[in-house]
Amino acid sequence: METPAEALTRDEFSLARWRFEDSSALAAAVSGSGAHLADWLPWAAGGYTADSAAAYLRLTHGNWETGRAYEYALRVGTELAGGIGVFTRDAGVELGYWLVRAFTGRGLITRAAESLIADAFRRGAGYVEIKHDELNARSGAIPARLGFSPARKETADPDRAPACSGTAVVWRLERP
Repeated sequence: METPAEALTRDEFSLARWRFEDSSALAAAVSGSGAHLADWLPWAAGGYTADSAAAYLRLTHGNWETGRAYEYALRVGTELAGGIGVFTRDAGVELGYWLVRAFTGRGLITRAAESLIADAFRRGAGYVEIKHDELNARSGAIPARLGFSPARKETADPDRAPACSGTAVVWRLERP
């Protein structure tokens, strides 16, 4: 598949490839959302520091360059509202996302996911999958709204976040 655009704009938000200068905003956004993120995302548990953000940005830069993943900062105006990424899989992609607590309930991730799903299919993906812990109902509502079907359940990483059950629900949308 071809490399996606580094920036997309839709309605009130924009998606832009993570930049190294996003480090401070990323650290503040994740640490400022506390348990909201840490309950579900193991990388957000136990504190998120400037060093954590810098390491993540190095990882996303390398992933983009190798085509393993394409990860974006989601902004509303100039404020960092969250992150969303497209991870390359055999013949398809997996979508992952998170939001700062103050930006939940606005449909931002649903609309950002719509944009990236359309782009993934345009670039040749045969399917898109979204995984979430079976107890994370808010995260699971997104693929349901977008027309995905539950495909399977998987045992999640044993190094999971505190609110997670250890079982991931995998949703799938086939290329139209």
